Formats: sequence, C-alpha cells, structure tokens
Amino acid sequence: MSANAINAGPRAKLDFDWRLLRYVKPYRLQVGIAAVLFIISSGLFLFFPLVSGQLVNSVAGVPGTLSPANIIVILIGLFVLRAIADIFSQYLITAAGEAVTLKMRTDVYQHIQSLGLSFFATRRTGELISRLASDISVVRVTIVNNLASLLSNVLTLVGAIVLIVVTNWRLTLVVLVVFPIATLIARFYSRSLRPLSTQVQDHLAETNAIAEEAIGGVRVVKSFGREAFEVKRYETAAGHFYLTSLKLARLRATFGPLIGLMFFFALVGILWFGSQEVMAGRLQAGDLVSFLLYGGVVATGVSTLVSVFTQYQEAVGATRRIFEILDTQSNVVDAPNARNIGAAQGGITFDNVSFAYENKIDVVRDISLQIAPGEILALVGPSGAGKSTLFNLIPRFYDPSAGSVRLDGVDLRDITVESLRANIAIVPQDTLLFSGSVRENILYGRLDASEAEIIAAARAANAHQFVTELPQGYDTLVGERGVKLSGGQRQRIAIARAVLKDPRILLLDEATSSLDSESEGLVQEALGRLMQGRTTIIIAHRLSTVQVADRIAVLDKGNLVELGTHDELIARGGLYNRLYTLQFQMPDETPQDGATDEVVGESTTRKRRRGFSPLSLLSGS
Repeated sequence: MSANAINAGPRAKLDFDWRLLRYVKPYRLQVGIAAVLFIISSGLFLFFPLVSGQLVNSVAGVPGTLSPANIIVILIGLFVLRAIADIFSQYLITAAGEAVTLKMRTDVYQHIQSLGLSFFATRRTGELISRLASDISVVRVTIVNNLASLLSNVLTLVGAIVLIVVTNWRLTLVVLVVFPIATLIARFYSRSLRPLSTQVQDHLAETNAIAEEAIGGVRVVKSFGREAFEVKRYETAAGHFYLTSLKLARLRATFGPLIGLMFFFALVGILWFGSQEVMAGRLQAGDLVSFLLYGGVVATGVSTLVSVFTQYQEAVGATRRIFEILDTQSNVVDAPNARNIGAAQGGITFDNVSFAYENKIDVVRDISLQIAPGEILALVGPSGAGKSTLFNLIPRFYDPSAGSVRLDGVDLRDITVESLRANIAIVPQDTLLFSGSVRENILYGRLDASEAEIIAAARAANAHQFVTELPQGYDTLVGERGVKLSGGQRQRIAIARAVLKDPRILLLDEATSSLDSESEGLVQEALGRLMQGRTTIIIAHRLSTVQVADRIAVLDKGNLVELGTHDELIARGGLYNRLYTLQFQMPDETPQDGATDEVVGESTTRKRRRGFSPLSLLSGS
C-alpha cells in the first residue's frame, strides 16, 4: 500500500469510518439495545463513588438519611443490576461484531473470487490469505471488544466528569489541566501508530506468503535440498515482522503509561488540594472520597480510551488493506447488456486479435482465425509464441487488447461470463484436484449430478476401475492437490470432471507428455471420447496429438505463421515441416556434408528412444 493510502487525510479517514459503519448498520438494533444497557450499567456504576462517600460521612458522624447497613445493601443491589446489564450488553455487541466480521470476510472472499487472472498474477496466495485471516481478525477485535469498551467508558467518563464538577468545581480544575497534555501525547503517538501497524500487517502477509509457497511446493524444495534456504527465507521475513512488531510494542508500552502518569499527578494534586479544602471546612471527608473515586473513574476511562484509540489506529491499517481488495476492479466484467447465450454451437472466431499484459508488449498480434463447431484445432509453437494467451482468451480469463473473440458470431464481451464458461471445460496439463474425495472432485464438473452420472463420467474417463480399487472407493480422500494419486489418475479424474460438465467447447493443455506409456494410453483414450462432437482446442506437446487435429495453427513470436492440415503443412515446408522432420528422421539416415544429428546436444535417435519430442521443447507458452 502506498504511503498516501497509509497517511490519508481527514476526508479519507471519514470515508473509512463510514464504510466500516455500513457493515454495522444491519445490526443497529442489537447495537442500540446494547448501548442502552451500557448507559444503565454506566449510570449504576457512577452511583458507587457517591454512595461510598455517603458511607464515609455516615461513619464519620455526619448526619444523613441512610444508615451504613442500608448503604451496603444499596451497593450490593447496584453491582448485581450492573452485572446483569453487562452480561446482556456484552453478548449483544459481541454477536453483532461477529456477524459484521463474518459479512466482511465473505464479502472479501467473494470479491477475490470475482477478480480476473491479472489480479492473481500480481498477488501471492499467502498474502491474500493473510488479509482474509489476520487483517479481518484485527478488525473483529476492534469492533467486538473495543466498541463495547468505547461505549461503556465514554458514558462513564462523561458522567464522572459531570459529577466531579458538581461535587467541587475547584478540584475539577486540577483534573482538567491534564486533558490538554494527554491530547498532545495522543496526537504525537497517533502519527506513528497507524503506519507502523500497517507495516506489521504487511510483514505478516509477506511471512505467510513465503510459508504458503514453500509448503505448497514442498516436493520441489526437498528435491533440490533447499530446506535450509527456505527456513532462512522465512526466518528473514519473520525477523522483519518481529522488529516492526517490537517498534509497535514500544509505542504501545509507553503510550498508555504516559497518559496514566498524567492522571496520577492529577490524583496527587486532588489529594493535596482536597485535604486543604477538608481542613478549611469547605469540603466533607466523604465528598473528598467520592471525588477521588470519580477521579479514579476518569483516569481509568481515559486509560481505556487510549487503549481503544491505539487498537483503532491498528485497525485502520488492517481495514484499509481489506478495502484495497474490495476496491480492486476485475479486468473482466459483464457488459450492461450482456446476455445468457445458453447452449452454444461452438463456433469460435478470432478477429484481428492482439493482446498485451501489463508491460504493454503484445504477446499475440493481429491474429484472425475461424474454428468451426465440432472442429479439433491444435496450437503448436515455440515457448513464448502466445499459445496459452490465445487459449486463455476463449473463456475470457482476459479480454483482447485489440480485435475481438466471438462465439457463434457473438462478441464474448456481450455474453455473460457465467453462461460463456458454462459451455467450456478445461483439462490442464498440471491437474489440480481439491483435497476432498474422488466423488467431490468429479462433482465439481456439475454439482447436481447423480451417483449414476458420476460413475458414467468416471467410466468414460477410464477412471472407474482404479477408483473402485481405492480404500474407500469414490469416498477416498485424494489429499491436497491430489497428492495421493498418480499423475495419470489425477488426469483421468480431471477428464471425468469435464465429461460430467458436458461442455460444447473443450480446451486441452495436452496432458500426456509427462505420463508413462500405460497411463498415456488410458488418458488418450479418455480424451478421444471426450473430444467427440465438441469444439476442441489443444495446446500440443506431441505430434501424436497434433495428428488427431482437423487443423493445426502454428504460432511464432505472437504471430500466426501457418494454418492447415498436417499434410498441407508438411507439403508447405515451413516451421511445422522442420519440426516434424526433426522428430521423425530415420535413424539410418546419413547426415550430408559432414553434418551431424548432434545439432541440439544429443542424437535424435537417442532422444526418440527415450520418448523425447522436439515439440516438448517448443510447447511452453
């Protein structure tokens, strides 16, 4: 967050306060009842110093209407009534606060889910989780705990000040001297508390992000023996969090005691001046006791308000981080006149499409391409050619910078995102399964599917047999990201998920390049069933997959350089032909003019023998 955001002016602060209060508004009845109970509790408490003074006067022989026994009974009754009021008020304010934080947490999570991929490209998962968890927890403490303290102490403080003025206005002047000094101290500390609190939350988010990355990528960490490196990285981030937290702790540690010291001096002044007033006969001993107790109430109230103020400053930073997410607009939104397309035929048109990420450098340039309903199109090209970018424009993960993508003749921007993606299923190369059961992962394709439909989808994906052999069958937990299953098993679950969705358009980041021969055969067979009758776009990693395509689009440096069938592209003698010739060069073919087949570091014979495909070098996006 920028420094301007942290050190926002009064107008921005009022806007922040109002936005937070809007979350409280639906629970204003609960808060209102709690406020009334706080008033009752505060009023009852304010009787304690007054009654205590009457007790002292009664014991000292000053004539009064109440005996010491009556006064004791009154005190007991006051405290019992106050306890009842506090119980109900605390419950109501806590319930309202928890409801507010639940609403805020779900709003933030819902908004995160609505944002486009460009948002996630610049944010780390651990940072977002930190905002959902720790930042909102800070706000919860402020609303639940501090709102109750604020209401109670403000009411008690105001009442106590009024009563000490009534008791003895001269003694009141001694107390009032402290307020300007306390105000100056509060202003001085507030300038550091808010930005420092925001820094603490930022460092905590950084620490969580590093931990999430390392734990999520634990296989890579262990395979490279980088445990010590990751521990050091986490230790460094945690150290920054620790040092910043210490600075904040120093401010907290000195702020409250300094304010308390001011009021301690005030109480000493009251004792000295009050004793002079008693000896002069202008003040009774019981009234001095009452005044001292009211002074203690004022000091305690101010000290508590200082603590509330300190935590409020911390909550300002945390809540601004939350509102920063809520204020982020998605780069992909429904147009005002967007319509539900229903069941699409599956014709896709790229019309002079260009796209650039935030660096403004075009990743794809002026691409025009028509894909007929039911056609299988393979995308081939070197790393960085723009295949994945073109792929991601179809489900509107991004919108083109120029030109348009159309489905059945309708610009994707004129179709609701929900109805567009309802027609599309994606089977990625790196399959992501959720940590639930096999059944839950297949059901992700269509949540209302029956058990028979789940099993049928698994059969179509060549998954049913291995699933039934798992310890709990379809109820077997797959572990985080499907870690308990093999790569081929994960792919077949992902295909079953796509089969259950029954889409018109299928996007395949061809998923067999890293599988063993048996798994590859099962996955290819399942994919063959899945592609039947559907418009299919494949990012091709192997020529065996390319050859099942009706047409092949060859991309190079963001441009569409070739388009045609396998035979047409071979006959044309361009980039595709060179790749094909390299892969299928016969082992007994003799290099001419002293040439060698060690061109790319090892013989093509050896590479082919271990399943190497030159296209696998050229398939990155």
